[in-house]
Amino acid sequence: MPSYAFSEPTQPALKTLGAAKGLRVGSAMGMPTYSDRRYRELLARECATLVTENECKWQYVSPKHGEWQFDAADELLGWAAKQGLMRRGHCLVWQPTKWLPQWVNEYDFGTQPALTAEKLLTERINGMMKRYGSQIYSWDVVNEAIEPKTGEYRDTVLARAMGTVDQLDFCFRLAREQAPKAQLVYNDFMHWNTGSAKHRAGVLKLLHALKAKGTPVDALGLQSHIGADEGDDRQQEWRKFLDEVSGMGLQLLITEFDVNDRTLPADIAARDAGVAAMTRDYLDVTLSYTNLTDFLFWGLTNNTSWLQSHSTDSMRKDKLPLRCCPFDDAYQPTAIHDAVAASLRSMPVRRS
Repeated sequence: MPSYAFSEPTQPALKTLGAAKGLRVGSAMGMPTYSDRRYRELLARECATLVTENECKWQYVSPKHGEWQFDAADELLGWAAKQGLMRRGHCLVWQPTKWLPQWVNEYDFGTQPALTAEKLLTERINGMMKRYGSQIYSWDVVNEAIEPKTGEYRDTVLARAMGTVDQLDFCFRLAREQAPKAQLVYNDFMHWNTGSAKHRAGVLKLLHALKAKGTPVDALGLQSHIGADEGDDRQQEWRKFLDEVSGMGLQLLITEFDVNDRTLPADIAARDAGVAAMTRDYLDVTLSYTNLTDFLFWGLTNNTSWLQSHSTDSMRKDKLPLRCCPFDDAYQPTAIHDAVAASLRSMPVRRS
């Protein structure tokens, strides 16, 4: 990787702009980017919050039953503490089958599957809380429990053993017991486009079911992986969705923000104008909700973004690198950075 020197910033850090309105600004970071000193410096300069990218996930921490691998999470969270950064935990249970540890999917749940599932979830959640519960101010307790194409609850070994709502209720109650002061979040990637209507409806159904059980869920995490092909007439439906969530007394968070430019022209100026417009359109609506407390990027620099190598669906047909993050490969602000800064300046003060 080429070596770049930081230029002196010509405008306030994004965390400063957010703090002026009562919003926490942060980013995900994993061990690959942590190993880059310049990236660590950039995150510490621009962000007030760090969330671990993969290092707290079940399949990484416990690749085998009874095995605990804390070294990476210890390193990241320890560094964040030394920098004075707040720390988010992502995530205690990642619901889709392909993201559960393989040993969980293959586990013999026996003749009392609900009790067995409770045992496994208790081991997982208590183990994480014993290690990090006092450090983490906000946990993604459950991630992505809704099938996006149908809006139905995902079919997993844990859901079959306990029932989806009971399983999630158990996870949230256990997290509250172990970390009584932490914000407990349900996190999902429902979009604001027309094609995401069933996904949004499924998330609302789930949140209403949890609230009816008295589940201690505090907030909804909006992953916010937005793109340039979101379609028209989205703002009204998105406001309806956020209004209904807010009406349940829940807080909101933007947990994983980036912008995919795969359908925009190759011309740099046109692409930058497009991603900036998408950023402003989305954030000006979403940040208008004063119960939205946190804004986190899912990575800070274009060259390190997961989108560059995630799948053929996320990449450009012309194979050009995506311009998807607030800083470029030389750690200089991008059009997305400037659009985010403008939205932070114009948003209302957060509700205390």
